[in-house]
Amino acid sequence: MGFVHTSVMPAEVLAYQNLKPGDVCVDGTLGGAGHALSAIQAILPGGTLIGIDQDLDAITNAQNLLHPFKQNVILVHDNFSCLSTILDRHGIKGVNAILLDLGFSLNQITQAKRGFSFNRDEPLDMRMDTRQTMTAQTIVNTFEQKMLTDLFFSLGEEKFSRSIARAIVRQRQVAPIKTTLQLTRIILDTVPKGRAASQKIHPATRIFQALRIAVNRELENLATFMEQVPDLLVKGGRICVISFHSLEDRIVKQQLKKFEARCTCPKDLPRCVCHAEPTMRPIVKKPLTPTPEETAANPMARSARLRVAERV
Repeated sequence: MGFVHTSVMPAEVLAYQNLKPGDVCVDGTLGGAGHALSAIQAILPGGTLIGIDQDLDAITNAQNLLHPFKQNVILVHDNFSCLSTILDRHGIKGVNAILLDLGFSLNQITQAKRGFSFNRDEPLDMRMDTRQTMTAQTIVNTFEQKMLTDLFFSLGEEKFSRSIARAIVRQRQVAPIKTTLQLTRIILDTVPKGRAASQKIHPATRIFQALRIAVNRELENLATFMEQVPDLLVKGGRICVISFHSLEDRIVKQQLKKFEARCTCPKDLPRCVCHAEPTMRPIVKKPLTPTPEETAANPMARSARLRVAERV
């Protein structure tokens, strides 16, 4: 089975990127390259698309899908947090649009066999970039109980983080936890049956989310990237970020607020001494969400939030 190229909020993203022929745009999370395909057609002739993904399978897929436009495409196997270095390497001073779609793709769940799904019996891996050494198996078999508890609570917002961590430590003393179904069974045996039945999501969802975020340093990479945004865009250039949970969206929202602020002086000062000027302005006041029609066709899109801002 080939790659699935379904994109989240494709029409909204393309509209808010505000692309025109000759522009330089960045897709920092290629995934199935659906957004990239729309973008490259909007910037021709003469435009350049820089496509980045830390998953080599996504790069290989993009090479095939975007082959007709290869003269106008630069593909990079890396993390989007390294965009500044990537632009320097190619002699690009600033870009017209950047997109981050922070969700992991259907292909990673169904085809990669790297342990992203709690419904499949796969190695407990969860690396998006298989060049790195840290895996989910490393975390569940070596982290101290308190570290696991904190990780599940902070990154997964899991109410039963302490009891799940305790159960993991107890089980790994018998034998290492190596597969996704092993971990899922531990979670199902730990979460009270009544609570599990009343939840809208699978009881393992938050634990798997926390492990994936930790393994791939997702929040750290996003925070590093967001601090650089104004320096990466030309005047009038736009950043579009699709996030899928509150931890990501909070980082994006708070950093954009900083860029939109005029004065950063303490409120008790009689006059401004910082002379700060905003570097970004919001294009949408509140994050956009998918239409009911889209979520019906693609349930994975239901928690998506799109924020858009422009370089001033």
